[in-house]
Amino acid sequence: MEPLNLDEFEDAARETLPGMTYDFIAGGAEDERSVAANRAAFAKRALRNRALVDVTTRDIGVRLLGLALPHPILLAPTALHRVAHPDGEKATARGAAAAEAVYTVSTATSTRLEDIAAAAPTGIRWFQLYHLGRREASEELIRHAVDTGHRAIVLTVDVPLLGRRERDLRNAFALPAGVGMAHAYEPAWAPPVDDRSRAWASPIASANLTWDDLGWIRAAAAGLPLLLKGIVRGDDARRAVDLGVDGVWISNHGGRQLDGSVATLDALGDVAAAIKGQCPIVLDGGIRRGTDVIKALALGASAVAIGRPQLYGLAAAGADGVQRVVELLRAELDLAMALVGAPSLDALGPDLIA
Repeated sequence: MEPLNLDEFEDAARETLPGMTYDFIAGGAEDERSVAANRAAFAKRALRNRALVDVTTRDIGVRLLGLALPHPILLAPTALHRVAHPDGEKATARGAAAAEAVYTVSTATSTRLEDIAAAAPTGIRWFQLYHLGRREASEELIRHAVDTGHRAIVLTVDVPLLGRRERDLRNAFALPAGVGMAHAYEPAWAPPVDDRSRAWASPIASANLTWDDLGWIRAAAAGLPLLLKGIVRGDDARRAVDLGVDGVWISNHGGRQLDGSVATLDALGDVAAAIKGQCPIVLDGGIRRGTDVIKALALGASAVAIGRPQLYGLAAAGADGVQRVVELLRAELDLAMALVGAPSLDALGPDLIA
């Protein structure tokens, strides 16, 4: 039976993938409290729907960093898609393009950027940057992202070191033969890691990244918009805006980094108040229903992003699964807009949330 919602796609992926691979995708840091908190933050908020509003037609389009998008659902950056499906990021790109969703490609991609671009030439892609420790290496990677048609740079700022992911430790997670990061390599000067399950990520932990690095990152981006991903504090968001960042991405890395970190929806109010509408806000973490999208947008987000669900769709059905995941969420959003009494995204506001 074809999955009817995003949770059922997770069930399908669990049945398809080796247990170690499923745990790598689904797991979080330590006790996985932040993984649970992201979803609980949506569950604890109710919708106060308006009555007698003409919702014969609904407009769920959004303008975001110069792009006119048909819906506000993005694909968040996630690593190593070839562990979920042999076609990896190429299939994800095709599914995202078919669903008209912006696909944020990770530095930890297991497929080269030029091959992803060739697989879905009409798709809109952003590039997520992990600072690779040395400025020259990161500048080279940013330039390659620019040359391969990415439309924004998303700098991840919450991985100074890799979080302690106990499922991976328990499973002694290791990448399958022939799968690895296509653009991030183990530097010769890197200190040894203490276990195999963390070795794959050693090139992308950025302990030396600071606010002072934004200048050269922006210069290498050659005019592309720059977003900071991993912001959960209003003061950090305000500093980003004051330094000229083009967008803020609220994320706790899906609960995979600092366990016990604030749920992203709970962080939204502080960040939105600090930014005061001066730049767009993207939010990820725990979104599984169209009503979740409404809650995030009503409380101040400009768009939302899904991480694990795209990999569940990929594992279950390749490019078609990725497309179906986005289209299910898009259809749920459209229906929920009608039921809540909002004919357009502009009609969403905090008055709808209890």
